[in-house]
Amino acid sequence: MTASGIDPTVGLTLRAALSVLFVWSASHKLRDVEAFRTALAGYQLVPDRWLGATAGVFIAAELCVAVGLWRPGYAGLASCTAAGLFAIYTGAIGINLLRGRRDIDCGCAGTAHPHPLSAALVARNAILGAAALASALPAASRAPTWVDDITVFASVTTLALLYTAVDGLLINAPRISPLARVARHQQRVTTHA
Repeated sequence: MTASGIDPTVGLTLRAALSVLFVWSASHKLRDVEAFRTALAGYQLVPDRWLGATAGVFIAAELCVAVGLWRPGYAGLASCTAAGLFAIYTGAIGINLLRGRRDIDCGCAGTAHPHPLSAALVARNAILGAAALASALPAASRAPTWVDDITVFASVTTLALLYTAVDGLLINAPRISPLARVARHQQRVTTHA
């Protein structure tokens, strides 16, 4: 960040990565709206009669954010809306974690990959919210170059792969943890034998 604003390449990278994330998120919700509605019901934060409308509002908001991040006059508003969505999602997860309800699906990855609630999801969403707020910062004034285009493309690709890897680890963590305990136990038994 310079004295006059964030580097335009950094800002564009953040906005593009967030746009890709929101398109992906909304698309899996649109593929199975009923499953997303069921995931919302699992949080027990919205009355049943409002679940359909709430699901629709979240899907529409995610699509609007994804498009708005590319619109010069709306990018700042879209970035702040993205941060607000992450805050809502994080709050809902946090409330249910405090209630001791870890086994419900967060609704983050669609029906193919149930995603139980965890503190790691809270941390992930906090990081994404911070990135959304950073993307709302004004850009420094400098002329973009062809190197910036390559940098943005490579950075967005890398961030998408990193997100996919972290998401896979978070999805599989409940399955990996019992296996790790068994492996540690077997190692202790072998060491003491």
